[in-house]
Amino acid sequence: MPNPVQDLHTVDESTFPYVFEQNATVQIRNGGGLVRCNVYRPKTADPVPVLVTYGPYGKDLHYKDFIPKFAEVNPAHKSDHSAWETPDPGFWTSHGYAVVRADERGLGQSPGLLDTMSRGTSDAFFDVIEWAAEQPWSSGKVGLLGISYYAGSQWRVAARKPKGLCAIIPWEGMSDYYRDRCRHGGILSNNFIRFWWNRQVITNQYGRPGRKASNWGPDTIEGDLSEEELRANRRDQTEDNQAYRYRDEPYYASREYDMSDIEVPLLSVGNWGGILLHLRGNVEGYIHASSKFKYLRMITGRHDLPFYYDEEVEVQRSFLDAFLKGDDRVGWSQPGKVSPVSLVLRKGNVGFDNAKAEAAYERREESEWPIARTQYTKLFLNSNDLSLSTSALDAQALKRKLSYRALGTMEKPELLQFSTPPFETETEITGHVVARLNVSVTADPGELTPSDIDLFVTLRYIGPDGKEVFYTGTAGDPVPLTKGWLRVSMRKVNTEHHKHRPWLPHRDYTSKDVLPVIPGEVYPVDIEIWPTNVVAEKGGRLVFEVSSGDTQGSGIFLHNDEKDRSPEVFKGVNNLHFGPKFDNYLTIPIIPPKTE
Repeated sequence: MPNPVQDLHTVDESTFPYVFEQNATVQIRNGGGLVRCNVYRPKTADPVPVLVTYGPYGKDLHYKDFIPKFAEVNPAHKSDHSAWETPDPGFWTSHGYAVVRADERGLGQSPGLLDTMSRGTSDAFFDVIEWAAEQPWSSGKVGLLGISYYAGSQWRVAARKPKGLCAIIPWEGMSDYYRDRCRHGGILSNNFIRFWWNRQVITNQYGRPGRKASNWGPDTIEGDLSEEELRANRRDQTEDNQAYRYRDEPYYASREYDMSDIEVPLLSVGNWGGILLHLRGNVEGYIHASSKFKYLRMITGRHDLPFYYDEEVEVQRSFLDAFLKGDDRVGWSQPGKVSPVSLVLRKGNVGFDNAKAEAAYERREESEWPIARTQYTKLFLNSNDLSLSTSALDAQALKRKLSYRALGTMEKPELLQFSTPPFETETEITGHVVARLNVSVTADPGELTPSDIDLFVTLRYIGPDGKEVFYTGTAGDPVPLTKGWLRVSMRKVNTEHHKHRPWLPHRDYTSKDVLPVIPGEVYPVDIEIWPTNVVAEKGGRLVFEVSSGDTQGSGIFLHNDEKDRSPEVFKGVNNLHFGPKFDNYLTIPIIPPKTE
């Protein structure tokens, strides 16, 4: 058993260019225990605004020890207390901000139940924000700034309106736990969750032995816990996401909130390459927030580096200065002064994971999202020549089906591909994509009868030279334009829901929405495909892929859990049906040039 909870709060005013307070204690209300924070603040007697992060990766674990790629971070954001995905104290204190970095409950030096992304963690984050606003060195104004986990947590806590919270910048962070992160189209995204949990979360659990010896931050102040105690003090996200499938189960329902409750100024920063984790959440969070001042900014590049680029940091700082300091040199707080939407346009083949090359992409401002002048255009899948065209050729043809085996592997996926002819003129595609497919499943002779279908779809861009153009994914890996997924038993669309839109079908994903899948029966389904952007050059073309599982561009974000996608349920042959009443098509968002 660990020792009783201790107060080891220390203050160092001489070693660093800023005052460093370690292990400041925040008492969590309603019997929630305590959370420990580090505070980094300017050496001034004047109160200053505060930037708060709350997360699992260890407030005392230096960036360079968490991931070697720290070497690639902008040197202006390297200090003695740099940490993964969070604002650097050296930089921000030098610009008149205090930084509060909290260990999430059950992690680092904060005791309690480890239950990431839960209502309980949001409760504690709420209290940390209000605590930061009340400190004597604080101006009473708090902003939230951070990447990924440190962005996703912002949506949930901002919806609860803690006192003192004045602005948020969720930088590449999912806003919908179920749809964005855990169950894409109802299919478990297990591989990343397992990697993330085992490498980045339980390695930092409160009471875990050997952290200091393995250079993973300091050991727990109160001492180590036994393996049995550690196990009892955590909810394992890998197990929970496998065990629970629907949004009306308490596990997922407890993580829901209303995005429209978010009213603070918002700068949502999404990455076109984040097609398997963050991108959807940044766009949907922006759309549904009620903030009077809200902005959507799209970027490219690896998810950990652009946050620290000089030009992006200046965007962050000007936004925060406007709402936390009253210094609005750009016009963020003046209605109509700053365009609500700022897009980067992906044109040409500049390679991937190459920041200098990607700097050639043009940036354009827009007045809304989706773009009002969007021309939603159907591209029909044609069975005869595997083409995509604006003509529904198969509607007049005899019934026909194309088939592929279900449950293909990443190394050997089964798939169908359909291609547009080369574009005759430069064509911009920016926005949401939907696929309408007519599908069925056939049992293998002598095998169990399949009772579901998992659909994996991918949109790719082929340049005028005939080579596929790859873009920078979350981890710097090559990714296609975008992807989408659907478990056919979860095909039910709630057209009466206020979030339902023609370009983004709304599914409730509850246990009451499950529909049968019977071999031989044809089911028309609409598949949400995550938003995308490409400026297709003359001679370039699109390729639409329907597959049996994850294909190129999925990286570590695989959907291959043997329980969630068991052969007993899915093994067989998947079919795509064509002919009268069986139109299959993509709806793509074509953007005409702006007119003056």
